[in-house]
Amino acid sequence: MAFQYLTNIPLDQAQADYRAFLAERGFGPAAETVPVQDSCGRVTAGPVYAHICAPHYPASAMDGIALAAKVTFGASETTPVTLTEEDFTVVDTGDPVPEGCDAVVMVEDVIRQEDGTVRLYAPAAPWQHIRQIGEDICAGEMLLASHVTISPAAIGAMLAAGVLEVPVLRRAVVGIIPTGDEIVPPTADPRPGDIVEFNSSIFSAMLTQWGAVPRTFPIVPDQKEAILAAVREALDSCDIVLLNAGSSAGREDWSAAVIREVGEVLYHGIAIKPGKPAILGAQGKKPILGVPGYPVSGILVLTELLRPLLDDWYRTAPQAETVREATLSRAVVSGLKYREFVRVRLGKVGGKLMASPLGRGSGVVTSFMKADGILDIPQGVEGYEAGAGVQVRLLRPAEELENTLVAIGSHDPLLDEAADLLHLADPALYMSSTHVGSMGGIMAVRRGETHIAGVHLLDERDGSYNTAFIKRYFPNGGVRLVECVGRTQGLMLPPGNPQGIRGLEDLSREGLRYVNRQKGSGTRILIDYLCKERGIDPAKIYGYDREEFTHTSVAAQVANRTADAGMGIYSAAQLYGLDFLPVCMEQYDLLIPDAAFDTPMVQRLLEVLGSGAFRERLERLGGYRLETPGAVRQRF
Repeated sequence: MAFQYLTNIPLDQAQADYRAFLAERGFGPAAETVPVQDSCGRVTAGPVYAHICAPHYPASAMDGIALAAKVTFGASETTPVTLTEEDFTVVDTGDPVPEGCDAVVMVEDVIRQEDGTVRLYAPAAPWQHIRQIGEDICAGEMLLASHVTISPAAIGAMLAAGVLEVPVLRRAVVGIIPTGDEIVPPTADPRPGDIVEFNSSIFSAMLTQWGAVPRTFPIVPDQKEAILAAVREALDSCDIVLLNAGSSAGREDWSAAVIREVGEVLYHGIAIKPGKPAILGAQGKKPILGVPGYPVSGILVLTELLRPLLDDWYRTAPQAETVREATLSRAVVSGLKYREFVRVRLGKVGGKLMASPLGRGSGVVTSFMKADGILDIPQGVEGYEAGAGVQVRLLRPAEELENTLVAIGSHDPLLDEAADLLHLADPALYMSSTHVGSMGGIMAVRRGETHIAGVHLLDERDGSYNTAFIKRYFPNGGVRLVECVGRTQGLMLPPGNPQGIRGLEDLSREGLRYVNRQKGSGTRILIDYLCKERGIDPAKIYGYDREEFTHTSVAAQVANRTADAGMGIYSAAQLYGLDFLPVCMEQYDLLIPDAAFDTPMVQRLLEVLGSGAFRERLERLGGYRLETPGAVRQRF
């Protein structure tokens, strides 16, 4: 097939064509022999047959006495049979049955006499309580078929049958070549411009889970000859090669050219998002995949394009996927050109499985760490509306989702602390948080999409928090406002306050850069109110429309000097070692619908909020006022 640069092949076609392309070239493993004790999880290369019977001798199945059954005939409750020591042999379970004996009587049925004789009150049937030769396994019978995964029980069966070594399919060795002038090995203190190379560690862990043997090569600079040499070295010792990254069409993206020079390129460009720049190539029967550099793209490419190759290698069926119907908490827009995989958080609320989309950037690796499922949007579909029923592929066991407390609303680090304490208190319980701001939380409660929502909404008329908004959006009640904490809001500033900021009025100074929270968040409502109260024109604050979704993300921008100030909570400023200019103390509460309030998950959370452990953690974070967290402030 002719090479096409940056094709847009549908994923299903790419998978099928690539597997057929490699099968024609003989892709697959040779067999190797390993000790049976080391074979758990390996795949048999062919059928395995028993060498001996199991048991290989007549064995007692009970503790008792072995004897010839005929000497017991006629025994009954009224006419017991008395036997001398010459008539029987004492045996334990597993002992060989003595010559001339064809029955075992359980020790519980043997009445011993003082003179050494025994009395039996029931006859023994021939071959009772005796394991016959080959009762479990007969020599020559097939123990395991070809291409099955060896289990712990199979190891026992093989050893019992005299099989000491077993032929298995050799594990696939997968070479991982990281490339790039800007990437550096993992370090706790990278310099500006350094990109920590962690893709190979992610890929290695995935490959190990899938039964392959990862082999990571040293980082290679963005030079064609250096990459070419590394690929040739990897091909000499590996069965599959992953070239990461350089699969796009930039000026230093050499992957396609290198793969073409050492072998063939089948496709460059798959109609998936993320992961569209992937390259499918080979040298002979050895696959070479050009994997995009963004981690989420790389994870998707390995899952959708490499894992099927490993299924072919091990001759195993694809792992069964669990798919469930879920309801989208907010709209998802997708391009028509690509099949898109969207990571979602999941939780069951009011009998419905709710799906909240996570960040969709290809570099947002934490979105995969936090994801409970994958929403697969077909090519040609523009997306789904909020409230739509969609099919979601589960990444966590379904029973865990049943025990996941869903929190949608305003962000605060205390939610992470509460989630950790909740799981510590009951390992069966989990908590899933999605940060959409206080108004987003209120709307999620209205739509029945969440168990709890963090809220801190200022009523400009009287300076109170939350109550007015809840009355407005829940005129018929059905919710409770649970006290959480008072928290200090203020301006987060770089250490030493180099701009000399003394108050909100300084934010409009020429040359000062501000970073804001998103519209609808309680912090955004607060800064809008304070600007109005003090006669500050937001249009004159450079960066006022620059939005972040969490307090910690605002703090990160200030700490890294891409902003000179940002409104946020004290605990986030302390986390990043920032200066902090207090502005006000606000009330952060939890809004809980009545339908969720009495559930065991919510009740356990309220216990956590009122615990000493929760108080200790928040005191370490700083900037909180705790009175009676977990108590109901008002029922509506």
